[in-house]
Amino acid sequence: MLEIRWHGRGGQGAVTAAEILATAVINEGRYAQAFASFGPERRGAPVLAFTRISEKEILLRSQIYEPDVVVILDQNLVTMEGLEQGLKAGGTAILNTAFEPKDFAERFTAAGRIATVDATNIAIKELGTPITNTAILGALVRVMGIVKMETLEAIFKERFKAYAEKNVNAVRSAYQMTKVFDRGENK
Repeated sequence: MLEIRWHGRGGQGAVTAAEILATAVINEGRYAQAFASFGPERRGAPVLAFTRISEKEILLRSQIYEPDVVVILDQNLVTMEGLEQGLKAGGTAILNTAFEPKDFAERFTAAGRIATVDATNIAIKELGTPITNTAILGALVRVMGIVKMETLEAIFKERFKAYAEKNVNAVRSAYQMTKVFDRGENK
């Protein structure tokens, strides 16, 4: 089972990203669940979202405490304590930041791979707003290969209607612009 924990702020689309990924996985014939955990429902408040992916039916119904992947949608959260908490040894951290992934090697010591993408600037350029969820999905697909880009794009067309093409452009741009630091390759 692959477990992903998403860190963001209300209004950035962490919950939507988790749901879109789960839908894509299900559309490709596997099992998935997505859910959120957040305090006051307001724009800017910290939000945690979760996605589980499996080849078998998922019976577990708890938060994800030991994720395989940590995704950080808000570049201002990157320096916050606790983001790496529970990350499995050799796991993956995907960060929305303009910095290089190697710059976070000491910050995310458990991560075997660290990926960065400037999802904020991609979202502003492609969508006209700093909602980073579709851009960060592009980075996740690039690093993890969880689903096919075509599957995500089909969901965008159904879910975002008039804004679908802008979201497709954001996910494609992020896919291309994601940088990866792999500890195994850089020893």
